[in-house]
Amino acid sequence: MSGPDLDPANGTPPKAANQMWGGRFSSGPDAIMEAINASISYDQRLAAQDVEGSRAHAAMLASQGIISDSDATAIREGLLTVLSEIEDGKLAFSAALEDIHMNVEARLKDLIGEPAGRLHTARSRNDQVATDFRLWVRDQCDAAIEGLRAVQRALLGQAEAGADWVMPGFTHLQTAQPVTWGHHMLAYVEMLGRDAGRFADARARMNECPLGAAALAGTSFPIDRHATAEALGFDRPCANSLDAVSDRDFALEFLGAASISAMHLSRLAEELVIWSSAQFRFVTMSDRWSTGSSIMPQKKNPDAAELLRAKIGRIVGANVALLTVMKGLPLAYSKDMQEDKEQVFDAADNYLLSLSAMSGMVADMTANRGSLEAAASAGFSTATDLADWLVREAGLPFRDAHHVTGSLVALAEKEGCGLEDLSLVAMKEVDSRIDEGVFGVLGVASSVASRTSYGGTAPDRVREQVALWSERIG
Repeated sequence: MSGPDLDPANGTPPKAANQMWGGRFSSGPDAIMEAINASISYDQRLAAQDVEGSRAHAAMLASQGIISDSDATAIREGLLTVLSEIEDGKLAFSAALEDIHMNVEARLKDLIGEPAGRLHTARSRNDQVATDFRLWVRDQCDAAIEGLRAVQRALLGQAEAGADWVMPGFTHLQTAQPVTWGHHMLAYVEMLGRDAGRFADARARMNECPLGAAALAGTSFPIDRHATAEALGFDRPCANSLDAVSDRDFALEFLGAASISAMHLSRLAEELVIWSSAQFRFVTMSDRWSTGSSIMPQKKNPDAAELLRAKIGRIVGANVALLTVMKGLPLAYSKDMQEDKEQVFDAADNYLLSLSAMSGMVADMTANRGSLEAAASAGFSTATDLADWLVREAGLPFRDAHHVTGSLVALAEKEGCGLEDLSLVAMKEVDSRIDEGVFGVLGVASSVASRTSYGGTAPDRVREQVALWSERIG
């Protein structure tokens, strides 16, 4: 019997055929091919989902009479052992086995022998990875919603404490009108509420099970896809096998929702950076979320907020990267899609970390009421209240009232005082219809108290919204 063929380059036997690819290949891959092809370095994070999907698949195969009950039991129990070894760090992953699916199956074969080979009946790695990845992303949606709720609770705590604290509201980062601290906090509660809704919507859309779509065309085995979908907590099986294995919309929707939410977190982080500066002193950040300087002993830097502000770059980058991977792929599966996970893993890690950091920063920060109120009175922030008074009490058309108010602002600026500090005589020289009643609207506290329209900044409206949101999110 002749020995194996020798490699003509070095006279050695060729690499053994890859055990996953069967008899189609007579030798194994080049080392570089093996490195670029392997995904186990990152998709090992799908171990729990892979085992969960495989256990459901084995149970279904047995219930359909495709494999024996004894084989199914051995498979399901063996998979738990494999998962335990992975979680305990006892299983050494092999790049030669490419991915988490084959590493799990190979270890399962070591443990239970021949029955392990029956696990892959009526499925492909294409539907297997699509199922694992959906399960993982679904979990991240749940974690994102809970993380958002934690930030909202921290914001609601601030809003309730400062429901009637006055601060400047800005447009163009210029003083516009006075608002309450609670109202400002509630603006972010609303943003994050929409974020939670996007994750919930994405979760509902992704909750269809690819398992059983096999490579792309389904299978001739009499499987029960509804049973595996139900076992894995999906609402239904994916209705088209081609779409089931080639779809990554669920990952893109997660990244899209995370990108929008990270933008909201970045806006809040930017305000915390500004507000904690010596020039504003609106808030004092906790030492837990600040750092010092190696050379300037007086410094207290809002580094957590700054780092969080930067995280959106990674998250949006992941979204763009996956869109770029997917944009030119014909149906059904292409190996390009192996590049879907690293970006999603990184984005999810950084997004959830950002949520945790933000909830901690907001809960621990101290709003400086005195600084807020002093700033609210600056910059003629009650000018609009004056214009409204001229319309309501003096009967001026708003455009005329706007002009009169502008003239009074110019006068106060010239005198170096606030609108409330102008004398009635000086005001009457600008417009004789002004009377002493105008002083009732020039204080910032009166201004915010008057904004009682739905969604307005009045303390009573703020407290109502705090109560509604507290009940809504628990």
